[in-house]
Amino acid sequence: MTPSLYLWLLPLFPLAGFAINGILGRRLPKAAVSAVALLFPAAAFVQVLWIVARAHQGLALPYLERFATPWIAVTGFHANFSFLLDQLTLVMLLVVTGVGLVIHLYSVGYMAAEDGYWRFFSYMNLFLFFMLTLVLAANFLLMFVGWEGVGLVSYLLIGFYYTKDSAANAGKKAFIVNRIGDFGFLLAMFLLIAHFGTLSFREVFANISAHPDLQGGFLTAIALLLLLGATGKSAQIPLYVWLPDAMEGPTPVSALIHAATMVTAGVYMLARAHVLFGRSPLALAIVAIIGAATAFFAATIGVLQTDIKRVLAYSTISQLGYMFLACGVAAYSMGIFHLVTHAFFKALLFLAAGSVIHALGGEQDMRKMGGLRKKLPVTFWTMTAAVFAISGLFPFAGFFSKDAILAATFETPGEKILWAVGLVTAGLTSFYMFRLWYMTFFGSPRYDESSAGHGEHGPHGVHESPWAMLLPLVILGILSLAGGWIGWPAALGGHDWIAHFLDPVFTSASNAQLVVPSAADFRLERILAGVSMLVALFGWWLADLMYRRKPQLADSAEQKTRPLYTPIWNKYWVDEMYGAVIVRPILALSRNLLGRGVETGIIDGANTAMTATASGASSGIRRMQSGNIRSYAGWLAAGAAAVLIVALYLSHSF
Repeated sequence: MTPSLYLWLLPLFPLAGFAINGILGRRLPKAAVSAVALLFPAAAFVQVLWIVARAHQGLALPYLERFATPWIAVTGFHANFSFLLDQLTLVMLLVVTGVGLVIHLYSVGYMAAEDGYWRFFSYMNLFLFFMLTLVLAANFLLMFVGWEGVGLVSYLLIGFYYTKDSAANAGKKAFIVNRIGDFGFLLAMFLLIAHFGTLSFREVFANISAHPDLQGGFLTAIALLLLLGATGKSAQIPLYVWLPDAMEGPTPVSALIHAATMVTAGVYMLARAHVLFGRSPLALAIVAIIGAATAFFAATIGVLQTDIKRVLAYSTISQLGYMFLACGVAAYSMGIFHLVTHAFFKALLFLAAGSVIHALGGEQDMRKMGGLRKKLPVTFWTMTAAVFAISGLFPFAGFFSKDAILAATFETPGEKILWAVGLVTAGLTSFYMFRLWYMTFFGSPRYDESSAGHGEHGPHGVHESPWAMLLPLVILGILSLAGGWIGWPAALGGHDWIAHFLDPVFTSASNAQLVVPSAADFRLERILAGVSMLVALFGWWLADLMYRRKPQLADSAEQKTRPLYTPIWNKYWVDEMYGAVIVRPILALSRNLLGRGVETGIIDGANTAMTATASGASSGIRRMQSGNIRSYAGWLAAGAAAVLIVALYLSHSF
């Protein structure tokens, strides 16, 4: 019998940090708040490392930890509060707790001068609690609890600067858009209960695997509804619009949401439900198309952004599109692999951007940066590692995961067009990331040295960040370089460790046999890797030409491509279209029909009528209770006469 792994402790650690700082944080010194905020996520990370050690020693996976009593039990349906640990869960736990802890450490330095310091860290700990619940869940219902929880806390974190209208509106936008996707998730759960009577992953997937005839039909409906939920959480077309505005939150929030937690939840859910999606070719095709389209669409917008954090926001949307593309071609291991490497380099990109913003006193416009390479050496070199990684340059982490997705797409019958879209997107990614690199760190300084920087005693010039912020950058820089080596492909002399590690999750349900690659397959992979590398190098060359060697070319290109430049600069007017087609009609409907018709006409009208009735009745009663004896005598005589008349009428009738 396998001893308990105490999985229930994992989410409770950050929950305890949330409770302590949330209740007592206002009265605690900052050092104590920081200690609590770091101690409990660190404890969760240490426990994950212990579980990894147990797995290395031969722990049987999958492992199910179920609590004593059923969570929900009604006629014909029950759901247990239980946690599932398998290879996929283990990878996600390492990413969430490891990268999450590094971001918490960075936040101690970045948020040191902010009001609401205790409130910020209580929210961050609560975010980890819900994300760990989502990852550990053994059924769709418990996953949905974590799913909704990260949506709630993202609203609190994005709107952390709630006195700013833009931050408050961004938080509301994220919350509302995600509710649209969550409605799809809910409907999918209702269909699962209707057809399988359970929401347990094991029971649902076992039922599907036991019936080979189950294809398409209601499974397609369930898969598409789950996909709707995933597009909301992972910011894919058409529900991506909340993520760029999420930049209104503090920079560590952007790193946490974009890199290690919330936005990867949709990808994780697709991978977890792979058995279901495998029975619906239509749903898989739609996943792949949405992923490729989103990757390209967001990359084109990122090309012209000038806010350093918004460039990274659209980059996140684009990279998530790659993960969806991988899931759509059933290369789930490659999608999770890119999720892991993306956590490293995207967290580093945001935190390094935060270091730049910190040095410039809050400035985020890249047109007002430049020449920071020697001023911020640690930030520069670590961010360089992240730029090389996301651009897909060998041997950085992003090269291996992105190339694996493109190779899997190319080798999937009928998906050559999607491979071409992914390849062009890789070139665009390289271009706009090196554009960010050059505009931020190279050329002549375009900032005001006298007003740059900030501190407790006012401006003091451009300066490197404190080591509480730099140490996380160094850690993530190393991971951005070497983190992808866990997926070094056999075609390039590696062992493709992560794919083999995840194989039991993605092959056990269908008992699929692993295909041994041939020499021809290896040759094709090397050719595809070479093509991908050349495209990334071309993007770098073009950015170098336009933003370092001949910067006047950028202005010239803007003038010559005005018909193309204008819609991209305006982000294709998607927000404006949503406002015209959806938001304003709903507001008009709510104000006119619900506001004036229901609220004013019915509710307020009913209150007015009740008030008038009560007022009239009380007025009549007041006249009867006048205090005038002659009036009382008159009423008494009238009442006696009425009683006499009734009595005479009744006696005459009988």
